[in-house]
Order: sequence, then C-alpha cells, then structure tokens
Amino acid sequence: MDERRTIRYSEAFKLQVIKELDTGQLDCVQQAREKYGINGSATIPGWLKKYGRRDILPKRVRIEMPDEKDQVKKLKARIRKLEKALADAKVKEVLDQAYFEIVCEEAGIKDPEALKKKLDQQLLDEE
Repeated sequence: MDERRTIRYSEAFKLQVIKELDTGQLDCVQQAREKYGINGSATIPGWLKKYGRRDILPKRVRIEMPDEKDQVKKLKARIRKLEKALADAKVKEVLDQAYFEIVCEEAGIKDPEALKKKLDQQLLDEE
C-alpha cells in the first residue's frame, strides 16, 4: 500500500522560500526544492502564483520567424489529415477482411488464408 503524507507548509515558510528566490539567495525553484526537501514539482510554482510572484517563475521563450509559425500550422494540419487517412484505411481493411470471410463462407471455402496465399502468388506471377 502506498502511504503518501500530505505536508502542509506554514505561510511564513512559503513566504521565506519566495523571499530567498526573489533576493537571489536561491537561484531557481529546483534549488529551493532541494534545499528544503520539497517533493512536489508544482508546489513552489503554486506558491509563486498564489502570492502574485509569477515574475520569479522560470520562463521559456521561443523565437520563430513568421514562416516557421505557418510551417508548424501546416505540419499539424497535415498530421491530422494523415491520422484521419490512416484511420479510414484501417476501417476499410477491417471491412474488406469481413467481406472476404463472408464470401469464403458462402462459397464453401474452408481455408480462406490458403486462398489468400494462392491469389497473392498468382498476382506475383502475373507481374
């Protein structure tokens, strides 16, 4: 059984950690977590948001040219289109297999797989 304890931190403690991050005594949230043994990766960022100190949160900046932004949009659209085409092809494959099995059953063919192999071989021979 996984026994997890909920650790409650006092307001004074939270403000102390924020102060140390703000004054540069701690370089980053990870360093604060290590110093004080705070396990949750979202704990300190949550405090920073709660106390209106989003300015201390680490920021990720992505600089891209306008054509790169358009390219990302086009690629995402292409991925969606390809995923739909793949799903449609899979549905068609399943239906084709079901129809083939029905035809074989109605024709009295006992071994549909043997018939497939024979037909595949005939197609190869024709090429």
